[in-house]
Amino acid sequence: MARLSTRTTPRVVPEPPPPRRTRTDPHELPEVTLSEDGEIRFLHLGTEWVQGSMWIDRPFEIELEYVQRMLAWLLFVEPDSVPKRRAMQLGLGAAALTKFHFKVLKMDTTAIEINPQVVAACRTWFKLPPDSARLRVILGDAAEVVAHAPFHGTVDALQVDLYDHEAAAPVLDSPAFYADCRALLTDAGAMTVNLFGRDASYERSLASITEAFGPEAVWAFRPTREGNTVVLALRTPQHLGRTELMLRAEAIQARWGLPATKWLRVFKPVAAA
Repeated sequence: MARLSTRTTPRVVPEPPPPRRTRTDPHELPEVTLSEDGEIRFLHLGTEWVQGSMWIDRPFEIELEYVQRMLAWLLFVEPDSVPKRRAMQLGLGAAALTKFHFKVLKMDTTAIEINPQVVAACRTWFKLPPDSARLRVILGDAAEVVAHAPFHGTVDALQVDLYDHEAAAPVLDSPAFYADCRALLTDAGAMTVNLFGRDASYERSLASITEAFGPEAVWAFRPTREGNTVVLALRTPQHLGRTELMLRAEAIQARWGLPATKWLRVFKPVAAA
């Protein structure tokens, strides 16, 4: 979930064949709509709040700044090891992170999304590739997935972006939920979470993450212009020096085109703040 778009009137996505359901969804889910502003297409959930975006002619690049920052976990691993790792997204959005991990980073990638309309829109309008040996999109509840013991210890990079159509606060945000997220991770794994840094819920969310991971394991960005704050939590705390972080950032920027050297100006351990 990202910034508010008032550029064009959202339109309803034409109804493609529904994806295969993996569970019965008891919730009444919002309608998916689209808007476009020249080169960029936006995904909405029945409101003007932007749930994701895509450069129309560059569908596998990441347009939103905060979504780029959700890849800060790359600072804590050797670049050559990335294709051997596994990624999971809780909340598909416009599939920017799912596509980037699968197509650009060449990782084994799983996305969890509760709304079948979102999955259908991403397949039809946002260039989400079909499921394959390295890519799977699961229709389901993120809370149930993170509590599922067979997934524990299998994820190297976990991204959490779970806002509903009202965008008031994260849908799942308790210490117990983040403890389950920590259990998903490998020893070298990391979680990144999208929060509203200027919202009253931010301090509560940060406290819940810190309780689950420990204060030495948590890093945070400053808010973007739109107010999104990305928080990163490591399964195992790492204490990297400035020089090592800069070398990693330069490698990330050279290999994958992400503005990682700029991240270091606005990204710090929470314990040091």
